[in-house]
Amino acid sequence: MTEKKQPAKIQRQKRATDSGASTAKKKHHAKIKVTLAKSTINTSESHRATVRGLGLRRLYHTVELEDTPAVRGMINKVGYLLKCEV
Repeated sequence: MTEKKQPAKIQRQKRATDSGASTAKKKHHAKIKVTLAKSTINTSESHRATVRGLGLRRLYHTVELEDTPAVRGMINKVGYLLKCEV
């Protein structure tokens, strides 16, 4: 008459695997190469956080990022510290 409920952790795992979110097709964006060309010393804290958000760790470190509006906005904010290639 009364059924045992599965623990919440197991229920969450089943929901995550049963959803079709992983099978959805993603748009492919162009790539941008971004290099940290100047030091973040003596820059504002938000600019340092933006550089870290772009995935840049040290001077002359280069990363390839998807060309999305969010990434473009971050590049525009700290563009004086970066070198960019398409």
